[in-house]
Amino acid sequence: MKPLDYRPPTDPLTVLHQDEDLIVVSKPSGLLSVPGKDPAHQDCLEYRVKLLFNNALLVHRLDMDTSGVMLFAGNSNAQRHLGLQFEKRYLNKTYEALVWGAPQNEGVVELPLIVDWPNRPLQKVCHETGKKAETSWQVIEKYEKYSRVLLQPKTGRSHQLRVHMKEIGHPILGDRFYADGEVLEASDRLSLHSKSIRLRHPTGGEWVTFEDPTPF
Repeated sequence: MKPLDYRPPTDPLTVLHQDEDLIVVSKPSGLLSVPGKDPAHQDCLEYRVKLLFNNALLVHRLDMDTSGVMLFAGNSNAQRHLGLQFEKRYLNKTYEALVWGAPQNEGVVELPLIVDWPNRPLQKVCHETGKKAETSWQVIEKYEKYSRVLLQPKTGRSHQLRVHMKEIGHPILGDRFYADGEVLEASDRLSLHSKSIRLRHPTGGEWVTFEDPTPF
């Protein structure tokens, strides 16, 4: 796989919500969530968030090519609280994507995933050594060659949504890892967006939802 040509977007950071416990931002496609090993890959969402909020603490990540809602904690107690919600799968994440073809109106993918070591960071399905992974989908609009879907991961494996949709014959448009030909060329970016996250607020436990409009 060729080296990453890293040219992150330079748009100002969009803050969706901020309080003592939570900092919620919109991650643009093409920006790393955390710095890479290469000195040229130090610019990332975590770095940009800390320029505005020096107390921000990382909670989770999104793939570089994925856009949308991303959470940071405002203090260590909130970080532990949020981390537990991710670990125990208490919170609900909804993604929106454009996928090739016309899937059934709704369904569930249950295929175990593991890193494809010779081709990392790619992931692959492996029924012997893969870790459980489950994704539900719902079609919300159909076009001539592709469909708009909502995706809800029940687990949080790396590249889970991308691999699952490819494995059922409906790869995500513009996916440089798992699509090729007409599907790859159909979009100038990965058409995958973290649309909303619903979680319990670290203080008080009230259910709160944060949303970021889909840009495609």
